[in-house]
Amino acid sequence: MLKLSKENIESFVPKIKDYMFKEFDLEIGSFEAEFLLDFFNKELGNKIYNKALNDITDEYKIQFENISEDILYGLEKN
Repeated sequence: MLKLSKENIESFVPKIKDYMFKEFDLEIGSFEAEFLLDFFNKELGNKIYNKALNDITDEYKIQFENISEDILYGLEKN
């Protein structure tokens, strides 16, 4: 589970409330919205974090390979 700051929670709760109203015509309170946020954080937080970590690792590998090729090309003697 990701640790959400109080500021994050306070910014997500109104968005969840708005979403529930717009999509389902359902008015929920802040308690319910925070409960939903906590549920999704527990269920998805680590998966999203790990996916982002894997994505950036893959990107760094590509960048490292490109830099390595450039360095080796510059060091080769003709």
